[in-house]
Amino acid sequence: MMHNVTSTHIGPQGRALAAWAVSRAALMLFVFRVARFPGQVILHDVSDVYQGWYPVLRGGSFPAHDVTWQYPPGAAAVMVAPAAVPFLGYASAFFCLALLADAVVLAALLVDARRSGRLTGAWVWIGGVVLGGPIVYARYDVMVTAVAVLALLALRRRPAVAGVLAGVGALLKVWPVLVLIGARRGRETRRSWAWAAGTAAGGAALFALTMPGAFSFVTAQRDRGTEVESLGATVFHVWRHFGWHGRSTMHYGSVEFLGPHVHAVSAGALALSVLAFGWLLWWRLRARTFGASTPYDAAFAALLVFTTTSRVISPQYMVWLVGAGAVCLTLAGTVQRLPVVLTLAATLCTTLEFPVFFTYVSQSDLWGVLLLTTRNGLLVAASVIACRRLWAATVPSRAERAAQRPGGAADAASAYAPGTSGTSGTSG
Repeated sequence: MMHNVTSTHIGPQGRALAAWAVSRAALMLFVFRVARFPGQVILHDVSDVYQGWYPVLRGGSFPAHDVTWQYPPGAAAVMVAPAAVPFLGYASAFFCLALLADAVVLAALLVDARRSGRLTGAWVWIGGVVLGGPIVYARYDVMVTAVAVLALLALRRRPAVAGVLAGVGALLKVWPVLVLIGARRGRETRRSWAWAAGTAAGGAALFALTMPGAFSFVTAQRDRGTEVESLGATVFHVWRHFGWHGRSTMHYGSVEFLGPHVHAVSAGALALSVLAFGWLLWWRLRARTFGASTPYDAAFAALLVFTTTSRVISPQYMVWLVGAGAVCLTLAGTVQRLPVVLTLAATLCTTLEFPVFFTYVSQSDLWGVLLLTTRNGLLVAASVIACRRLWAATVPSRAERAAQRPGGAADAASAYAPGTSGTSGTSG
């Protein structure tokens, strides 16, 4: 007797989960040193730096005299979180918690996909983290990104929840507050921004009252210079081949350039960041059309320009952009498709320049300069395109503004439309 065998088909979400599981198993092999990832050692921050801070933070104070402590006070919660997994060593517990944060982002994107029917955002996250390599799990930025992604996804339906999450994120690493830049005018803006400010201020006050040195990170951040992977560093990488006599060395926790004119370039990077902030405020004042994708598109553009203009573009920063880009692509109406694609390409280049070929980058070898310039060029291009598209999608043109004024083209058209009280319409 023949029996019909019905084959089981894995649905789209099942394929996404399978791809995530396989790719993340590979990343865990690298961070647990079962396999070696090429290039520089990537586990130093967790196994030495974070673990070195762990007993100090658990003792109730911040490592205020360590210049490498450059994080807002909420970061302490992440650094001591491995205590929640007492059956593992510090580094192993941290990697597992990073994997959990990664899974939270995927789960949030898959839940959103059930409403929208679009899995593009989930696939961007799955692929983007792979392109970022094992360093995604060897820094705490993936935890911060998870909070920011949840805040963005909550913004349209629960602005108060989004505000609380953004406030928590700001306590962890400041930048998540940018996810609220595109909140719709009115109630959504008032509620989300008020809750974010209240959460951040309340949390900061609590840390200041209970743990000495809560704001010591401000001084360390202020004194940082031009990191060798930043946009401004390109000047010195090229200049080295034409007689610049500075050097690249470990300084304030990362490899920075030290020497003539470095302070000027660092000041220029800060000026660019200030200009970026000014542009975002100008955009916010001028924007009138807030579609479903605008909060996501604006958050991605804001994060992109601040990352690109930073004095420090550490490799782990790319996971921020991957997370925000993934949220953008959950909606068909996003204007940020090309910038997200450029960001993914930049993420791959970032993994190649660190850790794979970082020796060439730090020595300003021609191959290292070419690789870094390509990565930074992609970020600049993505930033310009993202901002232009955001402006075009939300700010009325001069002709549109003229048409909307009383007596403009729109009023003239309505005056002569059939059925109105104009001279060509029917009258009573």
